[in-house]
Amino acid sequence: MNDPELEKIRQQRLAELQANHGGGDPKQAKAQQERMQAMQEAKHTILTQALSQDARARLNTIKLSKPEKGEMVENMICRMAQMGQVNTRISEQELIQLLESVNQQMPRSTSTVKFDRRRAALDSDDDL
Repeated sequence: MNDPELEKIRQQRLAELQANHGGGDPKQAKAQQERMQAMQEAKHTILTQALSQDARARLNTIKLSKPEKGEMVENMICRMAQMGQVNTRISEQELIQLLESVNQQMPRSTSTVKFDRRRAALDSDDDL
């Protein structure tokens, strides 16, 4: 069952997968990681300069509860700072206004909870 042609195809496919996912070249993966780290440091520096301490604390709290919204607000603040729209440090109240505008832009996800009363009623009566 040791077919050399099959083994050759497997090796080619493995090489393709590694090239597509960056697993083939460790230098490329390291360079990519260094670029990501440099971008994160630059973002952190911009946010430190653009936000007051209270606003930074509020943004960190938001990132803990809703990471996607926190990232969106961070990116928005970084873009504003790079375009020169931020002249002074953003206060907590100004950040709250930014968050309200982001909330209006984001689509609301409505969730519904279905409660089966019959099943709940049967379960609670059995215990008595």
